[in-house]
Amino acid sequence: MAYQEYRPQGGGLSSIPTVVKNLLILNILFYITTQILQSKGIDLTDKLGLHYFTSDKFQPYQLITYMFMHGSITHILFNMFALFMFGSQLEKYWGAKRFLIFYMITGVGAGLIQSFVTYLRIRSLLPDVPADQLNELLTRGGQIIEEGKNFINPAAAQANLLMYTVSIGASGAIFGILVAFGMLFPNTELYLMLIPIPIKAKYAVVLYGVVELFLGVANFAGDDVAHFAHVGGAIFGFILVKFWQRNSKHFY
Repeated sequence: MAYQEYRPQGGGLSSIPTVVKNLLILNILFYITTQILQSKGIDLTDKLGLHYFTSDKFQPYQLITYMFMHGSITHILFNMFALFMFGSQLEKYWGAKRFLIFYMITGVGAGLIQSFVTYLRIRSLLPDVPADQLNELLTRGGQIIEEGKNFINPAAAQANLLMYTVSIGASGAIFGILVAFGMLFPNTELYLMLIPIPIKAKYAVVLYGVVELFLGVANFAGDDVAHFAHVGGAIFGFILVKFWQRNSKHFY
């Protein structure tokens, strides 16, 4: 698959390709529905967000549904803007079927990597959990969180949060899209926040990925951003693009 230079194409909303348009609609509908049900005391995020695999709330389908859940208006706007801007060009370049495959694989892959990193983080904490709290952590941790409480021991408290914090958002798939765009249209000039000069896509993507990886490592104790899901989506995106470049006629 040869590189080609990206040139913006006009045409307004009617120019949005089919898969991107449907993904935008689905994400917006999921967000609106979540807000409506939440006002009625129904937590859709708890059902469709991605739970840690040892949680009694984990379901395999959450590896897909978590991509359509967003926690705030800024969260969904940022992701959907990137999907519209960069995903539209990739779908026009690849076609609908290949773009949809790419989006789903990078999103699921991001969830798997985030879960694996969470597993490593929990393992690193468990040796520091007192023996008398370990069994309670493994059997009642979720209930304790729901009660608005947590363990006093820092390791037990952090492990409990990791086990029972839900992951949501399309950011993993979005990072896959950013990586693919940088690989296929490397010399396109982009403007990034806080940087007043244009940066070529191939450099911007690397910079963004390094920052995310640094934030993920620096916050290894945990924060509210699934940085390793972002990195996971980027990794799966890179692998898929390289695979398709070598096997462009034999993937499906």
